[in-house]
Amino acid sequence: MELRKLGNSGLMVSEIGLGCMSLKSNQPKQSKDIIQKAFDRGITFFDTADLYDKGQNETVVGESVQAFRKQVILASKVGNLWRADGSGWDWKASKDYIIRAIEGSLSRLKTDYIDLYQLHGGTIDDPIDEIIEAFEYLKKQGKIRTYGLSSIRPNVIREFLSKSTISSVMMQYSLLDRRPEEEVDALLSAHGVHILARGALAKGLLVNKPVESYLQYSSGEVAHILRNLDNMAKLTGKDRATEAISYVLSNPVTATAVVGVSTKLQLDELLATKQQIIKLSELDKERLLEGVRSIYYTEHR
Repeated sequence: MELRKLGNSGLMVSEIGLGCMSLKSNQPKQSKDIIQKAFDRGITFFDTADLYDKGQNETVVGESVQAFRKQVILASKVGNLWRADGSGWDWKASKDYIIRAIEGSLSRLKTDYIDLYQLHGGTIDDPIDEIIEAFEYLKKQGKIRTYGLSSIRPNVIREFLSKSTISSVMMQYSLLDRRPEEEVDALLSAHGVHILARGALAKGLLVNKPVESYLQYSSGEVAHILRNLDNMAKLTGKDRATEAISYVLSNPVTATAVVGVSTKLQLDELLATKQQIIKLSELDKERLLEGVRSIYYTEHR
């Protein structure tokens, strides 16, 4: 599998990454088998968060990658704290909290460093300078190799780009969500920062889910995009999933498409798609987007 640069960090990530949130913590053997097979077939980027399953997701991932820890890029996230009664979580974005929280993640992941540590959200009202100080401190300590954001808020992204050395921004990006293309990907490119694309299959709508409205697109507009996708698939001999993921990866600002799986069958389908990824030409992109209007971020600008 092709490896791609992760910002200016010097790290290289597989062009398809495994989003581990969907792995079942109560089925650790199955989850371990999925991660092992993904690694054996060339996937070297694994993404989790301390929020997922109240930390148990990190535990499963950490145990699963022990045999090949030094050969993978392990990503986690921070910023959300579960309430003591388990009823939900609260946003925590302070320097002290981030520095404390990583200790729990390192313990659960059974590692002494996290390759990519990401702020799991964020608002323009956060103490951004303080948050950056926390990540830079952890980087100097050797507890993280680089850091990034998980956000779709243009105003927050701009602030971090202007003040920090982030390597990446994880954001929703697909044929049904091309909002990053308006201005965010140009900003990221100018700063040498890459996109970690989540939702490349738009919750299955771009593969096999029944047609319905999505974000700012009506169900009719979604159906039109799917027709374009099918027409392109006929020309290339690829399937919908391959075309959809290829579109996201054909953006030079994208480092990896992070795809979640929860079963061995889903992993097999993803691995089959991985083998067929192609670089779309400008003409290919025009065909996929024929008659499709652009959509834009309307909040947090």
